This record gives sequence, structure tokens and C-alpha cells, in this order.
Amino acid sequence: MEEDQANWLRTQLARRLAPEDSSERGEAAARENRENQEPGTRANPVGWDQQGLLRRELPGRGARGTAGPKAGQEAAEPGPSESEGRSEEGRAGLEPGGPGGGEIEAPVEDLGRSRERRGESALADSKEERPGSQRRQGSWKPGDQQAGTLRETYWERSQERYRERAVKPRVKGQVDWRYRLEKKPSWLKPPTLVEPEENEGYKEDLLIPAQVRRPVVKFSLQARSRLQSQRSAVCCPSSSVINELTKMGDPNVLEMVQEEERRASREERFFEVSEFKKDEQSKDSIFFRDGIRQIDFVLSYVDDIKKEAELKAERRKEFEQNLRKTGLELEIEDKMNSEDGKTYFVKIHAPWEVLVTYAEVLGIKMPIKESDIPRADKIPFSCMLGPLKLPRNVKHPHAEYFTAQFTRHRQELFLIEDESSFFPSSSRNRIVYYILSRCPFGIEDGKKRFGIERLLNSHTYASAFPLHDGQYWKPSEPPNPVNERHTLCQNWARFSYFYKEQPFNLIRDYYGEKIGIYFVFLGFYTEMLFFAAIVGLACFIYGLLSMHDNSSSTEICDPEIGGQIIMCPLCDVMCDYWRLNSTCWASKFSHLFDNESTVFFAIFMGIWVTLFLEFWKQRQARLEYEWDLVDFEEEQQQLQLRPEFEAMCTHRKVNAVTKEVEPYLPLCSRIPWYFLSGATVTLWMSLVIACMVAVIVYRLSVFATFASFMESEASLKHVRSFLTPQITTSLTGSCLNFIVILILNFFYERISAWITKMEIPRTHQEYESSLTLKMFLFQFVNFYSSCFYVAFFKGKFVGYPGKYTYLFNVWRSEECDPGGCLVELTTQLTIIMTGKQVFGNIKEAIYPLVLNWWRRRKARTNSEKLYSRWEQDHDLETFGSLGLFYEYLETVIQFGFVTLFVASFPLAPLLALLNNIIEIRVDAWKLTTQYRRPVAAKAHSIGVWQDILYGMAVLSVATNAFIVAFTSDMIPRLVYYYAYSKNAIQPMKGYVNNSLSIFLIADFPNHTVPSEKRDFTTCRYRDYRNPPDHEEKYFHSMQYWHVLAAKMTFIIIMEHVVFLMKFLLAWMIPDVPKDVVERIKREKLMTVKILHDFELNKLKENLRMNSSDFAKHLIIQENKVQLAKSAT
Repeated sequence: MEEDQANWLRTQLARRLAPEDSSERGEAAARENRENQEPGTRANPVGWDQQGLLRRELPGRGARGTAGPKAGQEAAEPGPSESEGRSEEGRAGLEPGGPGGGEIEAPVEDLGRSRERRGESALADSKEERPGSQRRQGSWKPGDQQAGTLRETYWERSQERYRERAVKPRVKGQVDWRYRLEKKPSWLKPPTLVEPEENEGYKEDLLIPAQVRRPVVKFSLQARSRLQSQRSAVCCPSSSVINELTKMGDPNVLEMVQEEERRASREERFFEVSEFKKDEQSKDSIFFRDGIRQIDFVLSYVDDIKKEAELKAERRKEFEQNLRKTGLELEIEDKMNSEDGKTYFVKIHAPWEVLVTYAEVLGIKMPIKESDIPRADKIPFSCMLGPLKLPRNVKHPHAEYFTAQFTRHRQELFLIEDESSFFPSSSRNRIVYYILSRCPFGIEDGKKRFGIERLLNSHTYASAFPLHDGQYWKPSEPPNPVNERHTLCQNWARFSYFYKEQPFNLIRDYYGEKIGIYFVFLGFYTEMLFFAAIVGLACFIYGLLSMHDNSSSTEICDPEIGGQIIMCPLCDVMCDYWRLNSTCWASKFSHLFDNESTVFFAIFMGIWVTLFLEFWKQRQARLEYEWDLVDFEEEQQQLQLRPEFEAMCTHRKVNAVTKEVEPYLPLCSRIPWYFLSGATVTLWMSLVIACMVAVIVYRLSVFATFASFMESEASLKHVRSFLTPQITTSLTGSCLNFIVILILNFFYERISAWITKMEIPRTHQEYESSLTLKMFLFQFVNFYSSCFYVAFFKGKFVGYPGKYTYLFNVWRSEECDPGGCLVELTTQLTIIMTGKQVFGNIKEAIYPLVLNWWRRRKARTNSEKLYSRWEQDHDLETFGSLGLFYEYLETVIQFGFVTLFVASFPLAPLLALLNNIIEIRVDAWKLTTQYRRPVAAKAHSIGVWQDILYGMAVLSVATNAFIVAFTSDMIPRLVYYYAYSKNAIQPMKGYVNNSLSIFLIADFPNHTVPSEKRDFTTCRYRDYRNPPDHEEKYFHSMQYWHVLAAKMTFIIIMEHVVFLMKFLLAWMIPDVPKDVVERIKREKLMTVKILHDFELNKLKENLRMNSSDFAKHLIIQENKVQLAKSAT
């Protein structure tokens, strides 16, 4: 009884899907034949699904015992009435659909008349078809109630009918589609069926059970009306089955919903096109030759004359065949049509059925209703920011909608006005790339090989890229869609718009969320730098204005004070004694950055970093809402298995969470690569340290040369006052260090990428995290090691005259300037930071420009005017999968310069601000004009970079506190001011003399004393040590310990104050703004309500049935109950 009731409910659902009663009866008869066939016989290989209208299987309607004798008779009639193939009347009833759409049947009444005519000639046809056939119980008649005769007759005739169909010639020019369509709205007529292809593959497929096979639906390529575009999607098996097969890279996933297309001659059968004339097609066309199907992706390759030419050709053939199996449409441009005469182009189009299938697999959200929540564009003083704003149609190119994850079976729920523009181009190329990255191309060395990346690495294909919308310097012309590339170029990639905001929504629509969120982050970071730059500039101006009032530099420059102080030699033997006033300009320059405002700016930057990160979390949360990424699950993108991982894995195991079998790589297979990876990173970091030591040796070795040369050269007398040997050595050493940094970085980038691939990371997220860790660790050491050395090591372990420390027992350790090492740290930071930014911008702008010019030159022309759309993009530079990675890395390294050492250089935020203003426009210009269009990808955050920024923010508090305490001269001055000053009117008077210790020249060892004899008895050096006449001479004095205690106290106090303020600010500032929380709740509520209303209406439609049918089913159920009781 329960099974009968379940069958009855399924019958009600089937009524909506196949309202024509005749189609239900045909299906019922076919299923009755399958269910009641004798054991050992094979099921009908094709079945009723390929006759008449396209139908679903209708469980519960096949048994005649359920429908009664009359129903059984009616259900049996369509069986023999079907003639071979399709009758002329049936073929005459086709109406054209649209591109990618189905040809529509004639009206139902015409179909009914055609069935009657076919039914009247059923017996005659059968006799003519099978003149020698023997029937067990006489000739069959319509309405015959004998089940055995009906089954045998139906089975015998259907077998012969489909044997003849298998060898029947095809109609030339027909276009086959392989998707089973869902129930159409009442205003849309169902598509018709075509016969299977004539090929060996089809003959083999005759052995496939009928319940596995799917009908072939013929589609035309004519214009689709607006109403037709709202039809339902394909009807496929369980969504979970399709999703899992797709994730596993199965190219036959869509064969669950479509018939197999076998050979590469498909295009010749589909389209009979005359010889292609390139000059007759628009150079900006982004469509196939028919002008209807849009190009979503392009592959290119050239003929290979090497030994592997046949292997590559076979790979391409297999790969393209498998792409066709998944439903993609391909069109190949011969090399004779290309500008260089040797490049083939494979244009790929994803039809509607492929898009809706994979949109569900990828969890793409699409609009279901226009949002009634107003935009939050009102900000304080917005009227004053008018010149910075973009036009509203550029800033918000589309209205806001409530969205839901797309599903094929709920297409009526979504706002599908036009199928060709429903999915944005970024989503289309993302779907196609998903298929390309998982499509196999053969089995080599016993392993399944697949993925476009492997084909690109083996040079089987030269390139793979989606097309730009058109040329960037002019808008598109009909029938091409709106040229968003031109809009971006005009409103974003122009340097004259440096003060304008960025069109983030347009960037996201064109390039995808992953690239869009990078530009949002870069823009937000630049905005926050504006406030840090203002404060840093104010501190610099304060130092500039107070430079002449600085008592320390005044004493150093005074001939009566600094001119009378004789300093000990800075190197052994070759260096002579020197007077303190020779560093006059250096002391004044040092005061620009080493003054009272340094402490304030260090504390301010500690707070600024916290505010930046907390406000960025808010901006990111708002962005997730605006870009519909609130429920975005990382595993949809980043946690998907990498094709390389799946190809390398030979083991399988059950996932503990999903209970599904997944590829598995044992840990023992990875350990060797992990050891190699760790050893390589350690080796290169050691190499960086070795290079830094080499630069230090250079500075030590040339310092004496610079000192003697500048002392003896009369022409340098005028520059000797500000270009001292210390400064000269520091400048040349910093420049040399910068060159070494660039060279090491160039080689390490390639080695780290190779090692990461060899580790065989399981997912994209693991790959990016592993590469990020390697690259950042190396870049951190490479760029910051010299700054850490100057800030925390140089001049700290020098010793004192007569007992200096030596590097490798050869070179004497470097000393700081009498004013401290802050000036040298500022010089080092300025050269490396500025040099990196200038070099990076020039490289990003010039490098792709030169390469693109060279490609155009090689292609026999220097103008894009002769190129087709795909050739123009083919000659552009590729952005690469790691292009965005290096952009983030560059920004994070700059963030380190701004935060880690900002106490020594308050102008660092200003330089970073100016660089980022240029960087935004350079990146926009190169992406829009010089690079191929990147494949769109989703992301809801900046990923692991945010954790790195948090770590650097914490580290910056400690580094700035140590710079103020140990590198700056601030703490010693404060100790002297409060503890050792004896002048109440001028407390800092005498500080310079107090900070210098006395050394007796007679105590110099013979191997260190200057070669020239002087009449001095003592010299001075920078340190707090006892004088020669003290009983503990040259030991640290009590003032040294007071200064050291003050430095440590300052570090502890500053760190605790800044960390306390950081934690308070992080606690007070919510991660998600209140208005965003309310908007998210409102949108979720509305989405649930819309889905509930849709399902409720769908349920009502399914349960709506004719009263007579309902009464009939009640009678049947009652009869069954009575029969059951009587049997018992």
C-alpha cells in the first residue's frame, strides 16, 4: 500500500513535467515492457524516450493494473504506431528556437493528428518491415489486452526499428544537442528529438541499458525570443552525483544528461560554412563565425616539427574530443587565417546547458529579486568629495539584487531576461577554465593525464586565455556587448585620474572577485597611508624648523667646542685622527629624524597599524556583503583538489567528513620533498646573510680608502664637510646591497615556485600558503636584513680603542657616527625602499610594453588594426596564476618598510603613499591594455596575507621601541637632561662632551696606531667608559648602566602602552559594522522568504490535478485494498 501511494505521488509530480496525456501513455507502455519482460532478456536499448515528445520516466504509471484495462489499452497504442525514425508529419512540426536552445514542436493538436495517422498505419508498417517474422499469438491489434503478446510484439518491433536507425543516413546540417530538458512553462513547447549519430560509437552504445541512455535534442542557432530565454534547464540525475563526478574531473559527467558526440568532424556536420574570409569578419568580433555564439575562451598552438609533434597532436585531438563530450563547442581557426601564418586558434563557447550545470557545481550565486535595501553611499562631508567621485553608472554599473546559489531545477526562480547575458563574462570564463583544468587528454606512463596547465607546460598548447571585451581605446560596436574594458580604461587606467576613486564593482565584474579585492585592499591601504603621511610630514617639518636650535648639533659645529675635540681613528694604521666638527652637516641632518617627535611618531604608528587592520576587517566585511560573498565557502575554490595532485596520486582513501573516496598521497612520499624544501629555504636565507656580510666587508675594506682619498684630494675640500667617509661608505654599501637583493630575489622566485610544485600540495590553498611562506620568509630576510643590522648591531659591539673587536680577526667592526646610527639607517631604508618601488613600477610598465611590441613586430605588422580579437589578445603578455601573488608580496614588503623602521624615517608613509597612487594606475593600465584577460576567480578576503600583516604589526611595536631606545640618541639625552645636567638655564649644554669618553694615545697597540705621529696625548670616542686615570680605566661607567636601564624601561613602557591601546581599539571596533549585520540579516530573511514562496507555489502546482483523475485513483486504491483483503 505504501509503495502504491508513493507511486501515486510521483505520478502527480510527473503530470507537471509531461502534461500531454499521450506522452504519459507512451512512457507507461515502454516502462511496462521493461518491468514485465522475461528474465534473461535485454531491455529495450533506446526505449520510448526517443519517440514523440521529450519525456521524463514516470514511475508509477507503467503497470496496467494500476491504470485499469482501458488505460492499459490507451498506453499500448503509441508503441507500434511509431514508424522508423520520425514521420514527415513529425518533421514538419518543428519550429526554430534560439542559439543553444531547442527546436520547438508543433502545437499539441497537430501532434495528436500525426499520432492518429501513424496509429492507423501501424499494422501495415509492421508487416512491411517484418515480412518473415513469426508471432506467438497471432497479429497484434490496438486494444489487445494480452500482456505477453503486447510485450513480445513491442520488443521485437523496437529491436528491428532501432537496428535500422543505427545505419540510417543522417540529415546533413542538423545540429544535435545532448541535454534532457526540464519541464517547460505552458507557453513554451517542448523540443523534438533527432535520431542518434551514425558511427561505430553509437552501435556500441546500443548495448547500454535504456534507463542510462538519454535522448538527443536538436537545437537551432537562430535568435531566441525574450520569453524563450526563461525556459527551464536540463533535467539531470542527482545533483550530488554530477557535482562529485565533476570534481573528480570526469569528462563524461554531462553524458548523464546528454548523448555522446564522438568525432572531430562534428563542426562539418553542424555548420556548412563557405570558405572563411578574414577581411569580411569584424576584427573586434568576439563571436564564432555564425555571429551568435560568444567566444568564452581561446587556445592557441603552432605546428611542432620536433619528435614529439605526433604526441602533441594526439594529445590535442583527445583533449578537444573530451571538451566536446563535456558540452563545450569548439571552432578552429586554421593557421592560414592567422596573421603570422603559423598559429592555430581553438575558440571555445560554453552553451547555456553547460553554464547552468557548472554554475550549480561551483555554487555561483545569481539574482532572484532586485534588492529593496538602499545603498550606503552617504558619508560625512560627501559634498566636499565630489571631485573625487566617479559617475554613478561607472561606480554602480548594475542594480543590487537578492541572490541565491544557482540550480538548474529552479531556473524560474532567477531573473533570466537573456540567457546570453545572464552569466557575466567573468563567470563564463571561470566555468570554462574549471572544465579545461580537469579535462583529460590521455593515459601516459600508466597514469591519467589531464588539465590545460600540463598541456601548456609541455608546450602542447602555446596559450589559453579568455578574450577581452574589445579594444581598450574605443567602445564596442553592435552586435558586441558593452565594452567594459574601454570603460575601465577611461575611468580607471588613466594617470590623470589618480585622485579619483576606483570603480570596484566594475573591476569585480570584469576580472572577478580575487583581483577586485586586491585593488580594494590597495586602495584602502593608500587611503590610510594618507593620515600616516600627514603626521610623518609634520614630524619632519618640526625637525626641520628646530634644526638650528638643536644644542647638540650647535656644539658639534662650533669651532671652539667641536673643532677642539680630537676623535680617535676610525680604522687601523691608515686612518688618521679627526675633529668632531667635520660631522657638522651629518649632525644637523640626523636631527631631522632624531628629535622629540620621534617617540610620538613611533607610538602613533603603533596605533595607526591597529586602526588600519581593524578598519580593513570592517571594509572587508562590507565588501563581502556588497559582492555577495557572505556565505562563500573557501572549499568551493581554494580547497578543491589541484589537478596535478589528482594526477600524481595512485592511492585512494575515504574522506572522514564526506565519506567519499578521494585521492591520497601518503606522508612518506612527501617527506623527502619537505626536507628538500626546508633545506633550500634555509640555504637561500643563509646566502642572503652571507651576501650581507660581504657588503659589510666591502664597507670595512673601502672605508680606509675613502678616508685617505678624501683627506688627500684637494678638489673634495668643499664637499668634505657634508660628504664624510662614513656617509660615502654607507651610500655605496646601500646601493650595492640593493643590487644584491634584486639578483637574489630574481633567482629565488623561480626556485621557490619549482620546489612548491614538487611538494605536490593537495589543494590550491595549500599551494598558495606554501609558496607564500617560502617567498615571504626569503623576502623578509633579503630586504630587511641590512636594516636590522644597521639598527640593532652596527656600533653595538665595537669595543674601545686599544681593544677593538674584529670580523674574522681581519676587519675592525664598524662604528656609528657620534650622533648615532640613525642617519645611516635612514639612508639604508630610503635607498632600498625607494629603489624597490621605482624599479618595480618601471618593470611593471616597461616590461610588458616592450614584449608586446616585439610580438606585434614578429607578427608582420605593428598595428592592432589588422588583427582579429583573439590575435590581439594572444600577442599580449600573460598575467599568470602568480601575478596577483607578487602584487600582494610587493605591497606587504612595503608595509614592512612603513611600519618596522618608521621611527627612523617619518617620511616613509609619504613615499609609500606617492608610490601607491602611481602603483594603482600602473597596475590598472597594464591589466587593461598590456595583459591578457586573467581567468576570473573568487575570494572573500586577502587570505594568508592578512595574518602576515598582523604579525608584522605586532613586530613593528618592538622594532620601533628598540630603534628609539638603542639606535636613536633620544634616551641618552633624556638621561643627561634629568640626571647629569648641571646648567639649569641650558640643560643640554655640555651633552656632547659628556657622551664622549677619553682614551690615552699611548695605550694604542702598535698594530693599530696611526702611521703619522701627532702631538695629541688623548683622543675621544663614543661610549660611556671610565677615563685613563680611573682605577677601573676603560670599564663602563655608572652612566652607561643608567642609560641602559632607561632604554630597557622605555622599551617596556612603550610596548605595554601601545599593546594596551591596540587591544582596546581591537575590542572597541567591531569586525562587522552594525549596518552591515542588519543588511545581511535582511537579505537572508528576504532570500528565505522568496525561496519559500517559490517552493510553495511549485508544490501547489504539482498537487493541482483534475478531479476526475483524482476520483479514478481513489477507486483504484479502494479496489487494491479489497483485492488484498480477499487474497488474505
